[in-house]
Amino acid sequence: MSHSASTGDQRVSAKAKLAVGAIGIVFGDIGTSPLYAFRETFVGPHPLTLDRLHVLGVVSLIFWSMTLVVAVQYVTILMRADNKGQGGSLALVALISQHIGRSRYGWLAVLLGVFATSLFYGDSMITPAISVLSAVEGLTVVDPAFGRFVIPIALVLLVALFVLQKRGTAKVGALFGPVMIVYFTTIAILGIVQIMTHPGVLVALNPWYAVQFFLVDKTLAFLALGSVVLAVTGSEALYADMGHFGRGPLRMSWFGFVMPCLLLNYFGQGAMVISLTGADAAEAIENPFFIMAPEVLRLPLVILATCATFIASQAVISGSFSITHQAMQLGFIPRLSIRHTSESEAGQIYIPAINWALMVAVILLVLTFQNSSNLASAYGIAVTGAVTIDTLLMAVLFVTVWKWRWWYAAPVVVLFLIVDGAYFGANLTKVADGGWFPLMVGAVVFTLLTTWAKGRRLMRERMTEVALPIEIFAKSAANSATRVPGTAIFMASSTAGVPSALLHNIKHNKVLHERVVILTVNIAEEPYVDQGRRVEIKDLGDGFFRMVLHYGFMEETDIPAALKQVDKCGGMFDMMQTSFFLSRQTLLPSEKPAMMLWREKIFSWMLRNAATAMEFFRLPTNRVVELGSQVRI
Repeated sequence: MSHSASTGDQRVSAKAKLAVGAIGIVFGDIGTSPLYAFRETFVGPHPLTLDRLHVLGVVSLIFWSMTLVVAVQYVTILMRADNKGQGGSLALVALISQHIGRSRYGWLAVLLGVFATSLFYGDSMITPAISVLSAVEGLTVVDPAFGRFVIPIALVLLVALFVLQKRGTAKVGALFGPVMIVYFTTIAILGIVQIMTHPGVLVALNPWYAVQFFLVDKTLAFLALGSVVLAVTGSEALYADMGHFGRGPLRMSWFGFVMPCLLLNYFGQGAMVISLTGADAAEAIENPFFIMAPEVLRLPLVILATCATFIASQAVISGSFSITHQAMQLGFIPRLSIRHTSESEAGQIYIPAINWALMVAVILLVLTFQNSSNLASAYGIAVTGAVTIDTLLMAVLFVTVWKWRWWYAAPVVVLFLIVDGAYFGANLTKVADGGWFPLMVGAVVFTLLTTWAKGRRLMRERMTEVALPIEIFAKSAANSATRVPGTAIFMASSTAGVPSALLHNIKHNKVLHERVVILTVNIAEEPYVDQGRRVEIKDLGDGFFRMVLHYGFMEETDIPAALKQVDKCGGMFDMMQTSFFLSRQTLLPSEKPAMMLWREKIFSWMLRNAATAMEFFRLPTNRVVELGSQVRI
């Protein structure tokens, strides 16, 4: 066997391993949609008549939605728009910003990305609540007497899910793939059995049945889109998780396994409902997913579905940690305490503040909405909002990054805007029924993110205005202060001027270390920075150095690890001989505030509660000195 053939085989087996891992982590959200998507179209806020025309129309809409939104828009087009392998709205915005940067419309793309991120938080609260509730509700199909236990069981499972987060997913993650493969295979078999008894349902592959539904029932068909879209929830998560598994394995598992299994199940649900009449059909549509299974297998199916929803929720929660980390690095969220749950996996992180906030929100959602049907009204709007924003960003991407001709890009964008816009419009009708929740969460998060970004920018501007040029300072300080052995590293947010901690140290302690390093951490608009570009050093003379460490927005800012690699800055760094000086700013009210007073108060509160740079940059706790300074913005 030739060497190239064996490496080819290894590559295929590595790709297959990643594809199995992806089935466990990425496709959980979209994979648990059959529990409620088909049912909601008939029994949701705008019920449909249970007849052949409506069932085939809905199944056809589900098939074509999945094909256009997930298979074409996300898996085929947007997955090509990766920022050095990373996906998701923020990575897409960072990619676009590199090309249009500070242009007139650059800020608009950034705002859209921030809003899509804000909606994602609403989505990550609703996903665990609706998926776990809908699985546990299967118990009522086994025996209606279980009805009163549904909410307590769901709450116990959800609390357990959030408590487990701090352990990390690496240990349990190995089980995710096999469990989800069993789940997808099971739902596909259930679908095949029903399709064999009523193969006529396969005519719904023809888009004419979806069109016919619209021709006969214009308003109801439009409103039905609000529930049909539940079949494609999780497509944004699929794009955001691209960095963990790569484009190839994700496409392989989607087209080769996940999509066929889901479609077989939806067509099976349709086939079962068409084959029943009267009271039987009305009973079946209350929970078609579980009623498809023979009575003996219903309890095992409930247990399997509950495991699958647990895994789906887990993926959404770790997705929110990953997005928060990106937003933190790109300057939209204050520093939060981050724990690393795996030594080998860089992306495995746990953010306590986000975890507990999500847990409280999920518990309140379950107690307020009581069942998955009520929650479905709140669900669609977050998903369709994020998908519509991704379409607008995709339009900018085509023209600015990929340099497509406008007549080539316009039809593609218009097609997706019509499809996504229709879903979003249909979901806007559900604002009063629960759609207000993700919009409210989105608005609050958007306000926090933009307030932090603006306040931080203003603060930096004020500090730069009053900063002394470092060259002048180095000359005068070198002669006037006593030099002591060791190294002092002063953290500075900007690469110009003298950090306030250094001025305060001279003013109060009247000493300078033999080696003084002014260190700035710079986050690039790309996920990873090559090791060769990591460190930039400028010798200012008299034992003064300016150092800039460059990191990507997906990387961990571990300063001691980076300093170990540096030897061109007056010798190696010995951590026991090095002190880190940080300045902690306090905001003072300004005569002419550059931000509205309420926003300034929010910014001040966020600044007070941000994690210290010590934790964020992984500095040794016993080598850090913090000095306070005051700023007006």
